[in-house]
Amino acid sequence: MPESAHGDNCKLEEKLSLELHQELPAVVNELVASCGTKECFEHISPVPLPSREAVVEIVTRSRKALFPGYFDGHKIEAVNLEYHMGMVLMKLYDTMADQITWAVRHDCFRHDQSCTHCGDRGQRAALEFVQGLPEIRRLLTLDVLAAQEGDPASGGVDEIIFSYPGLFAVTVYRLAHLLRHLGVPILPRMMSEYAHAHTGIDIHPGAEIGNSFFIDHGTGVVIGETTEIGDHVRLYQGVTLGALSLSKEEVESLRGAKRHPTIEDNVIIYSGATILGGKTVVGARSVIGGNVWLTESVPPDTKVFLEKPQLVYVGSRRPGKDTA
Repeated sequence: MPESAHGDNCKLEEKLSLELHQELPAVVNELVASCGTKECFEHISPVPLPSREAVVEIVTRSRKALFPGYFDGHKIEAVNLEYHMGMVLMKLYDTMADQITWAVRHDCFRHDQSCTHCGDRGQRAALEFVQGLPEIRRLLTLDVLAAQEGDPASGGVDEIIFSYPGLFAVTVYRLAHLLRHLGVPILPRMMSEYAHAHTGIDIHPGAEIGNSFFIDHGTGVVIGETTEIGDHVRLYQGVTLGALSLSKEEVESLRGAKRHPTIEDNVIIYSGATILGGKTVVGARSVIGGNVWLTESVPPDTKVFLEKPQLVYVGSRRPGKDTA
């Protein structure tokens, strides 16, 4: 092809590109015009929303403080532990204070509230959050030990801390639960949904969970907002602790009310079980079998299982039969 033909093609492409770019302002105008209407959810405000990236940073720095040496990427020795912990907590405090301030200020502007001294509240809540880390560490130590005792496949506490999705989800839950207890808006749910996306385990920060809690495997576990879980409880994958389906009117009337079950101490719930309703109580030391659907309370020391289904084998060999 002659060189001039190549040049003509390039000019035609540039012309087409210019013509297509000229179509964009009409789309911009249409999108801008819909802002401020019921057709558009927007946050056009001088007040910034909390940052998703900062939420991930808060989780990361908190884990470094709770499990020093596991997630730092460099060597930590006794001689520099105090310096290291001081740096981690200082950065965690500063990031947390900013994000809480933005979250509180956003609520003030969005709901036209009177001034709540956002900056002061952010710094005080950030300090209370940091002060709560020793208690969270104590609880997580019991959670790690529960995982070690409950899972014969465990290679030890290091493996659990490094790799178990259940422990990650519970760690983030305990951090988010503390923030919710401190009255911080938005951030607790952002944290729990980060863990949900990361692990497939959905724990609402409003749930109340006791010590020595273990989620084995974990994928698909759902724990609703008003769930209450006692001590030494073990869940397997696919367990749902949820609410009964409600109409739109009932949703509004029950917002904030008890809608999810109570699980007492030393209960085991196997994979795929679904337990629903705010009045449903699973008594202490009970065992709920796989795929059970439960909407009524269970007394203590009870086992609930489905009847064994009738299996149909197609072929010349059946398990347990002599095939010689």
